Amino acid sequence: MKFPSFHNNRVCLFLLGVLIFSACKTEQSTEPNKVDEIISSVRETYAPDKRVALFDVESKKSSSSYIVKGKTNLPEALDAFKKELDSQKIKYTDSIEVLPSQKLEGMIYGVINNSVANLRSKSAHSAELVTQGTLGMPLNVYQKEGSWYLIQTPDNYLGWVDGGGIELMNKEDFDAWQTTDKVIYTNTYGKSYTEADASSDAVSDVVAGNIFSHIAENDKFYQVKYPDGREAYLLKEEADSFDEWKSKLAFTKESLVETSKTMLGVPYLWGGTSTKGVDCSGFTKTVYLMNGMIIPRDASQQINEGVLVDDSKEFDKLIPGDLLFFGRKATETGPERVIHVGMWIGDNQFIHSAGNVHISTMDQDSDDFDEYNYNRYLRTKRILNETGEGLLYLTKEDVF
Repeated sequence: MKFPSFHNNRVCLFLLGVLIFSACKTEQSTEPNKVDEIISSVRETYAPDKRVALFDVESKKSSSSYIVKGKTNLPEALDAFKKELDSQKIKYTDSIEVLPSQKLEGMIYGVINNSVANLRSKSAHSAELVTQGTLGMPLNVYQKEGSWYLIQTPDNYLGWVDGGGIELMNKEDFDAWQTTDKVIYTNTYGKSYTEADASSDAVSDVVAGNIFSHIAENDKFYQVKYPDGREAYLLKEEADSFDEWKSKLAFTKESLVETSKTMLGVPYLWGGTSTKGVDCSGFTKTVYLMNGMIIPRDASQQINEGVLVDDSKEFDKLIPGDLLFFGRKATETGPERVIHVGMWIGDNQFIHSAGNVHISTMDQDSDDFDEYNYNRYLRTKRILNETGEGLLYLTKEDVF
């Protein structure tokens, strides 16, 4: 009988050790991470829509405990998370930052300082444009990265804005700004001037919905102040006292149609919510804002508001101002996808932003019949004069 050499024994023992280690490693890697399961549950409960709520938390196993790190703007979500960890007797090290960041040193408020400010998905100009803010819009400020700030708009939308687009404020300065008398720019597009003279130099461009602090006025001009302290003049025929404008809000289907037609031809812009450029939901959002209502940002959010009017192409049920939603119906293999939105204006027509703001028809006998959107129609919702968590009325809420 031939016995294996000592060298061969060492090889066998080495290979056996590798197999045992590999087996143990595989078993450890497949063990469910209880903390990740809790994170998912809390996120689903408190922050199911990352566009409007932040619970960016992750865990890492460390010997007999876990390290949990990340950030959230929801203290109640963090409390629920910790209570669940404690109830399951899970040991952990808490490295989660509750926003706003302490590094902001109290400068946790802001106001949009340009006619339009671009809000992006990440802190870079190359990142996706997710929405816009218009001059005078108040913000919550949560975090700073370089020259960028993570902010939240009055409709709760989260995004990153370049520091040049906002004026940072502490609570005292923010409260002072909020309580000043305001002027709202009501024209589609124009300029503010250095003097009470339309031939004087421009201070900046301005768009519908821009809001300024009121200083003084004469027969033809409002004297106004920007959030950063710049002063300028606005033609009275293109603006209004904010309080007077609110008092004249009619909340009627006729006023919605009138506003929507002032934006005919405005170019399509992904992420746009101003009269410089709008995407489909940015268009409907802007139309409603100029009629005293703040509605959710995206079509997939807007469809959750109001009351159902139609889901079977019975367009005679619709009235002007109703929102039509388009996309892909739910199937056995996939959920419904809301891709597009427009606003009904009557006479079988709706107005929407696709390429530019224009009017389309659901009349199948018309030469301009919009067969493409007809075929992907989902349903119509009515939000005018309705109530809901995502609907704010400027006559009832002190937003500006």
